[in-house]
Amino acid sequence: MSESILSARNLSKVVPSTEGDLTILHELSLELNKGDTLAIVGASGSGKSTLLGLLAGLDLPSAGSVVLSGRNLSELDEDQRARVRAEHVGFVFQSFQLLDSLNALENVMLPMELEGRKDARDQARHLLERVGLGQRLTHTPRQLSGGEQQRVAIARAFAADPDVLFADEPTGNLDSHTGERISDLLFELNQERNTTLVLVTHDERLAHRCRRLIRLEGGRLVAPMEP
Repeated sequence: MSESILSARNLSKVVPSTEGDLTILHELSLELNKGDTLAIVGASGSGKSTLLGLLAGLDLPSAGSVVLSGRNLSELDEDQRARVRAEHVGFVFQSFQLLDSLNALENVMLPMELEGRKDARDQARHLLERVGLGQRLTHTPRQLSGGEQQRVAIARAFAADPDVLFADEPTGNLDSHTGERISDLLFELNQERNTTLVLVTHDERLAHRCRRLIRLEGGRLVAPMEP
């Protein structure tokens, strides 16, 4: 039997504006099992990043609910949601979000050290070797290319062995060749670790590598998830 790892029910997001309330997402529902891959696509302003933020517990919906790894995020306070993210979620961003003052090894170690893991250094070294950066452990982000920085970010995202990995335009700042190699790596690690992958992308080729795809238009679901 498949194990549900992430579900949203009748999810809506409304924000105030000078012209009255603005509905960014309209009653959207989805369910993902462990190991699923989902692409969220749509034009700018369609609600993609808002949806990702709600699914990851970075924001709360105006209505509806998100259950992540068995926890209803709307029933948790911010500290509790932060704990769920730390224990169950990994993130990969378009802009890498590495700390310039730390080298590659230290960037990957950081989330594990914050969790008090004694094997942080060994695990970080192993992950960096897995993403092809075994010879770049002591290099800072400024000494790495864009593709190498994203490899560090991917290693860091998998460091906590997350249930769900959220990727927001993971190839958006990379040339097409480098972006394809990063995509390959992302899907390889997803399969190896049976992680659920949720990605936002404008890249249709990348999107169609996912088993499921939803298309948003004006905050509404216009293309359903594939079974």
